[in-house]
Amino acid sequence: MEIKTIARIRSDFPTKFGIPHQSGRIDSLRADIIFEQEYRQAEAFRGLEEFSHIWILWGFSEAFEREWSPTVRPPRLGGNTRMGVFATRSPFRPNPLGLSSVRLLGVELHTQAGPVLHVAGADLMDNTPIFDIKPYIAPDCHPDAAGGFTERIQDHKLEVVFPEELMSRIPQEKRAALLEVLSNDPRPGYQKDPERIYGMPFGEWDIRFTVEREKLIVSEVEAFQKNSCKKAGKYIK
Repeated sequence: MEIKTIARIRSDFPTKFGIPHQSGRIDSLRADIIFEQEYRQAEAFRGLEEFSHIWILWGFSEAFEREWSPTVRPPRLGGNTRMGVFATRSPFRPNPLGLSSVRLLGVELHTQAGPVLHVAGADLMDNTPIFDIKPYIAPDCHPDAAGGFTERIQDHKLEVVFPEELMSRIPQEKRAALLEVLSNDPRPGYQKDPERIYGMPFGEWDIRFTVEREKLIVSEVEAFQKNSCKKAGKYIK
């Protein structure tokens, strides 16, 4: 069986750093799904506009060359506790596939890039390959589902201090999503050094910040340089 890439996503995350831990967590995030030439056929999308949400089956493209591991260290558990790979959403799986549910904002059939799906709440890095799309329906939701070890993880929000002169560099329509991403604490769970300066690429900008206790303080906003991707999230100064 051969799995083909049918589309790629266009999001504001050029690197993995800062991506929400799960889809739907930050609804103000916007992204577009752009289809490969072979699948730019309007009839393939007939009826999709009637659904409010869709499932996206996608690939952990940065893990394609890595071997799978039977146990992994979930970052949200501090990076020291091991869990079985099938009890996590780790990318280092026998088949590095991801599954996300997102809100469908619109289906635009006739663009220069063919049919485009506008979605909200995606947890995907820019240019992630997409293998399939399916409608999300009400029976897919299980309100009584147990969350396993994730229910024991403290889900907290940070207070974000974003100086006005720095915020003015961010387009108005991107500000709400950026603030939500920052308030959800984009750091790995095992990094708590208040002296560390982080660099988080978001759209066309590199957002640099520190975190002290429950307060995230933005210190710089610079134009994002693609060749600096490897520095994302690492100690800068």
